[in-house]
Parts: sequence; C-alpha cells; structure tokens
Amino acid sequence: MSNPIISNKQQILNRVCEITESDDSSFEEKLQEICHLLADEIPVFDWVGFYLVDPEANRELVLGPYVGEPTEHTRIPFGKGICGQAAETNKTFVIQDVNKADNYLACSIYVKAEIVIPVKKEGKFVAELDIDSHTKDSLTKEHQRMLEDACETIAKLF
Repeated sequence: MSNPIISNKQQILNRVCEITESDDSSFEEKLQEICHLLADEIPVFDWVGFYLVDPEANRELVLGPYVGEPTEHTRIPFGKGICGQAAETNKTFVIQDVNKADNYLACSIYVKAEIVIPVKKEGKFVAELDIDSHTKDSLTKEHQRMLEDACETIAKLF
C-alpha cells in the first residue's frame, strides 16, 4: 500500500497554489480553506491552524484560522511552547511525542505529536502553520517537506 502523502503531495501543493492565487476569497478565507484542505487530505492531521505575528504586540502570536477543537492558546509569546520556539528561531519544529518536549503547551489531552512550520516573507517570520496529531510518531519527513513547500506558497499572501 502506498503512502497517501506521497501520492497526494503534488495535488495538495497545487491546490494550495490555487487557493492563494484565487481572487474570490479574503486573506482569512484562504487560510481557512488551506486548513480544511490539509485536515481533510492527511488523516493524521487532527488540528490545523495558523498563528500570525500580531503587529500591535511585541513579539507575540495571535491565533488565526484553524480547523479542529478550540484552543485556549489564542496568544503565544515568542519563545513559549513549540509555536513560540518556531517564531523565535524561524525554524520548523517536529515533535513526535509531545510528552517528551520540555517546552510543550498542552492544548488537548489527545495531542501526541506536533509540527510547526514558519511562514516567511522575504526571510522574515510573519506567521506559522501549526499541526497537531492524535497519533504519536505520525509526522514524516514527507509531511515536513510538503508543508514547508506549502508555506513558501502561503507566504505570498502576506
């Protein structure tokens, strides 16, 4: 049986490109549609959302569009939790077992793995894509590469 992420990767990336280039939707609607696409297409993606740099706050993320259970983490300072670390370092974080992460901010008892990918506009951190999985060790290198490619396309919205 083939890995669905490999067979769907190009289709997902093509769809992300179509969404970002669409004139029919607002910025927020486009991000929301990308969240739905990823959550619907990748079975192990149980929560998919964006955290955006808050231009009014000093080094703080604010929750943007997402799909999944509501979270109490609507604002996250740079450096705090996995999301804050990604913002601080401008690097992708893949946590295969959140119980082993020192800086993890628990969002749900069901979350077992997390990946956070920076969205960079001309190298500058502007947002991040945060994905939680209810399955430990479920995030592959293929997921990471696809999501990093998607975030390069998403950066054009900023």
